[in-house]
Amino acid sequence: MQNKGLIKFFAILFALVSIYQLSFTFVSNGVQNDAKAFAKGNQEKEVAYLNDIKNKSVFKMFGLIDYTYEEVASKQINKGLDLEGGINVILQISIKDVLKGLANNSKNPAFNKALEDAKKNQQGNQSYLDAFFTEFDRVSNGSTKLASPDIFANRNLSDEINFNMTDDQVKKVIRKKVDESVESAFGVLRSRIDKFGVTQPNIAKLGQTGRILVELPGAKDVDRIKKLLSSTAQLEFWETYKVEEIGPFLMSANEALKASEKTVATKEVKTVKEDTLSKLLTDADAKDSTAAAKGGSNPLLDKFVSQGGGPVLGVVAVSDTAKVNSYLKRKDIKALLPADKRYAKFAWSKGSKLTDEKTKKVTETFELYALKSNRDDVAPLSGGVITDASDTFDQTGKPAVSMQMNGAGAKVWEELTGRAFTQKGYIAIALDDVVYSAPGVSSGPIAGGRSEISGDFDLTETKDLANVLRAGKLPAAAEIVQSEVVGPSLGQKAIDAGMLSSIVGFLLVCLWMVFYYGRAGWYANVALLLNLLFLFGIMAAFGFVLTLPGIAGIVLTLGTAVDANIIIYERAKEELREGKTLAEAVKASYGWKGAMRSIIDANVTHVLTGAILFIFGTGPIQGFALTLLIGIITSLFTSIFIARIFIDRDIERNKSLMFSTEMTKNWFTGFHFDFIGVKKWTYLFSSAVVVVSLISIFFINGLDEGVDFVGGRTFQVKFEKVVEPTVISEELSKEFGTAVEAKVFGDDDQLKITTKYRIKDEGTEIDREVNEKLYKVLGKYYTSTSYENFINTYDGKQVGVLQASKVGAAISNDIKTNSFWAVIGAMLVVGLYLVISFRKWQYSLGAIAAVLHDVIFVLGLYSLLYKVMPFHMEMDQHFIAAILTVIGYSMNDTVIVFDRIREFLAGNRKGNFKEIVNASINTTLSRTLNTSLTMILVLLIMFIFGGESIRGFIFAMLVGIIVGTYSSLFIATPVLVDSMKKADVDEVEKRHADANA
Repeated sequence: MQNKGLIKFFAILFALVSIYQLSFTFVSNGVQNDAKAFAKGNQEKEVAYLNDIKNKSVFKMFGLIDYTYEEVASKQINKGLDLEGGINVILQISIKDVLKGLANNSKNPAFNKALEDAKKNQQGNQSYLDAFFTEFDRVSNGSTKLASPDIFANRNLSDEINFNMTDDQVKKVIRKKVDESVESAFGVLRSRIDKFGVTQPNIAKLGQTGRILVELPGAKDVDRIKKLLSSTAQLEFWETYKVEEIGPFLMSANEALKASEKTVATKEVKTVKEDTLSKLLTDADAKDSTAAAKGGSNPLLDKFVSQGGGPVLGVVAVSDTAKVNSYLKRKDIKALLPADKRYAKFAWSKGSKLTDEKTKKVTETFELYALKSNRDDVAPLSGGVITDASDTFDQTGKPAVSMQMNGAGAKVWEELTGRAFTQKGYIAIALDDVVYSAPGVSSGPIAGGRSEISGDFDLTETKDLANVLRAGKLPAAAEIVQSEVVGPSLGQKAIDAGMLSSIVGFLLVCLWMVFYYGRAGWYANVALLLNLLFLFGIMAAFGFVLTLPGIAGIVLTLGTAVDANIIIYERAKEELREGKTLAEAVKASYGWKGAMRSIIDANVTHVLTGAILFIFGTGPIQGFALTLLIGIITSLFTSIFIARIFIDRDIERNKSLMFSTEMTKNWFTGFHFDFIGVKKWTYLFSSAVVVVSLISIFFINGLDEGVDFVGGRTFQVKFEKVVEPTVISEELSKEFGTAVEAKVFGDDDQLKITTKYRIKDEGTEIDREVNEKLYKVLGKYYTSTSYENFINTYDGKQVGVLQASKVGAAISNDIKTNSFWAVIGAMLVVGLYLVISFRKWQYSLGAIAAVLHDVIFVLGLYSLLYKVMPFHMEMDQHFIAAILTVIGYSMNDTVIVFDRIREFLAGNRKGNFKEIVNASINTTLSRTLNTSLTMILVLLIMFIFGGESIRGFIFAMLVGIIVGTYSSLFIATPVLVDSMKKADVDEVEKRHADANA
């Protein structure tokens, strides 16, 4: 080998750099463990501890260079949520809201019709913006332009869009504006998260989809975080109507409703006590109120559980708010509003608890307000004027939020408060259409722009509210379309399972290599160790995130890392058997015509499938693809160059090296099996398997599609003792009003619960409703577990929801589309590469036929067995990752055989075409079986020890590798032979006959 000194230099350099990079991970983990020990499960204390030492030295490199904790943490290998625990959400910025804002809330029929149809007709993996443009072109049919004055050629966009622009020109501007809005949302969310207080948060835009990924490792309060992220922070200040001004309308509405609504029972009337709401603003005493209805025959007024006063029209129980909303939105009821109040906007307060003095029953109630809105529904003062906000306490000592406005805002605020003082009115302070307080003004106009929001807050709520006000409002609504919550105890369990499978897998591969190849096996093991060091070093250097599927990728790398060594060693043994010296055999095996062409072809197919997996996958699947890709590169370097250094040293010292042991030296030699001769039987068997698989998939069992593909919510719930899944399923189905699936997941006292309840409805209130329903049914199975402890995660959690995930209907459609094109794309790209590499389309056809056979086989097996297997066999992103991995490794086996066929056909081997092909398969059998065996060993260990969450994923790969080995021998090669042109076959046989004459 040339330049051995240079190879050694780079190997040592890479090893030192990798150790240097990994040292930060070890130090950072030590500091974080100290913080956990100090905090004893209190996240705020843990974060405070880490913030306190953020700028302090925690590591001194070589006793010379000091590194602070912040610097150390930035260089460590970051663990994914499935290992660290925490919350992961994907937020979808409402492009519809952005477009409405850009169009200045246009009333144009074509524009609004296109907005609605875009949502309904949006295709999988199509952005809402593209769907809108398509629908607008269809609806307008050329009659209306996007540059119309009542759409985008308005005052807000006058600098960029004029009346004469074409639709294509306008589309470019709108795309730019939408991108700016998403970028603005990204900045707002980053600012909120930075102030929230979690270690190493991750926030990233997902291409041009308008989606933003947020990962909060270690975060535990599920409901609080979801509310913080999805809140638009649309702060508005409204003047309100007083109860005596709206009272006559309520009475008229009540009379009108009597004709269409059934009578309701009278509810007890209670008195509302008014509290002072801020230091600067105080509520005036309410003198008038709407009288409670008598006799129980008042559809609207009987919904009020207590009287209102001042700006409060009445108080309604949470169970009746939807009904009251439906009444007030009816066109015939709205028509009863007086002309000067026709734009009145009804809004609810933040919920509060009302306790019945006699029964002590607690009811959640909401106050109803009427805001003085206008034709454009625009508040006289919005939160855009807020320059600073902080959590504080009001004059009664209750938590509140203090705000400071800019000059323009202060001027409008002074006018509003002045008018409220003169008219003895009230100003409602609303955040995201929820009224937090509606104080009156008792001391004249308020100058200076300082105000305060108070109400029924706790300390956490005021901190979060001040945070979102400082960060600013989102440019549009941000809905959570996908989320995952992982408890820290579950993450630690995943780490333990991953470590165990990695160590056992590594030891088994090492033992097999030594058992089969003797001293050469030790050289391969040294290369394998360096490969792992380089792999982790690269991950640390580039800040890649380690996930549980990523660990699976690393363990899989153990099997593939020795693949190149196996191909080289087997070729070297062949050369030695032909009488060559060790030096000649090694030189030939490392040459392009020896093992290198097979190695390159096999690894290019791996890289192509891995790249497609990385492009189309998300989250943990990208982690799997990334570690697989890095592992391919590092294993090639170590297998080809590092092991060669030791082999060349043996040659220089005249040591004997046989690439085998006494026991294994004759294994897999002397085979003369007629693979082509049995093709009719293998064709028959494989055809039967394919037919049965397709019948099961399309007509009998189908496939167990997970929430990734159909949308829904899943919960991994640990009980205190074993429960009956069918009973849990029935109880939950009754509560949710729709089918809920409950299956044993791992331990007998642990269930995986899946529901599609309201999955098409977005909003944190829906998520909380689902959580509360889940607790309502399952709470009785626990002795003393509160809702918060059942839903939220915390260190040491052993029972309750250990993991939860949600995939919205829109994103599941995208995942399904991406998965389909990923599988098809992988086969086509690899097939194209084989056409280019082998220069005959027949090779590509044989390989694709084998891969298609393998994919259908695995799908069919999952369809036939998912109802009876003791582990989950769902079709999800992990399954697609397994299928793509199977494609890569099936191609690998096939390429090894095809390379030998190409070599023998181009050579002078005796025999006819069929005999030459058979000889090619038989002489590569040791390579094929050895590479497959190491993979099967590793996958088997991962299947046993890798943990329940990836067992179905590993099973798909395990079956795929076994079937892929079969198909490369009995499907790919026969298809290649059968598709060869007769003229090509005749030419090969004539040339070989002439050479051996």
